[in-house]
Amino acid sequence: MQKEELKSLAKEMYDNLIVSIDEQDSASVEQLVNYLGTATEAISNIDGSDITTLEYAKLTFHNAYKEIAAEGLKQYQSTNGKFLEISQEQSTILDQYLVKDIDLPDVTKKFYEIQKQMSDEIEKANEIIINLSNQVKTLETKSSIDSLTKVYNRSALSVYLETLCEEGNSNYEVHMLIMDLDDFKLVNDTYGHIAGDKILIFISNILKRTLRDGDKIFRYGGEEFIIILNRIDAKRCMSITNRILELVRANNLIYKGKTINVTGSIGTTMFKTGDTPDSLIERADRALYIAKNNGKNQVQTVLD
Repeated sequence: MQKEELKSLAKEMYDNLIVSIDEQDSASVEQLVNYLGTATEAISNIDGSDITTLEYAKLTFHNAYKEIAAEGLKQYQSTNGKFLEISQEQSTILDQYLVKDIDLPDVTKKFYEIQKQMSDEIEKANEIIINLSNQVKTLETKSSIDSLTKVYNRSALSVYLETLCEEGNSNYEVHMLIMDLDDFKLVNDTYGHIAGDKILIFISNILKRTLRDGDKIFRYGGEEFIIILNRIDAKRCMSITNRILELVRANNLIYKGKTINVTGSIGTTMFKTGDTPDSLIERADRALYIAKNNGKNQVQTVLD
């Protein structure tokens, strides 16, 4: 995680903590400690190399996590109240035995019961921490992954491109591909939207099997995918792009006994210093437009 991301994460965490405490009828040091404990566990799972790191941090400490954190504070407030009751009970027992002869077995039994109560409350608190952490992970996944194809969604693309453009010049080439399935409306009209959804899943699986671990796949919208090829030169980029088109046209989907064949058109460009997310996408989109106008089922490149 970069320095600016860490600063952004710290600010989000601080702001959310202040709001969460303000929303409580009363606040305590224990609540603060428990909140920070929950936050520590949540951020300890952040993968600094993953593209969604900054988005994950902001989501964790923004609106969605704000509700979870507030619920956590309420739960801990209840737990603290129970500990207070146990403490008062312990004090009462001590007062009782200060004014009469001590019955050691009875005192031992009472303190064992108190210890058991405290142990149960600690276990409940730990369960709350685990539950909150799982909710945060679920929110992060849902916010970054397309529910149909299970590749990254448009929101994750925005975060990735903003980070790429902010970093500026790189020591290696980054290429963008925009892939659009040809005549996809005709497929939906002929076979139905369920068949169309299955084709999108089918194509996304081809892309995931074909590309390298460091490459990124995003569903840009409808039947369009954006692919980011990292650490690759133009020749290798073209080789991979043609391989994708070859696999798409060669693999047929069988749906209700019918064979559905689809093809795709791809526009490519290369990231250059000074690019914005919009300028990068605009060039790749122009290349895609040329591919479509030239007969589809092909790749075209625009670099300027």
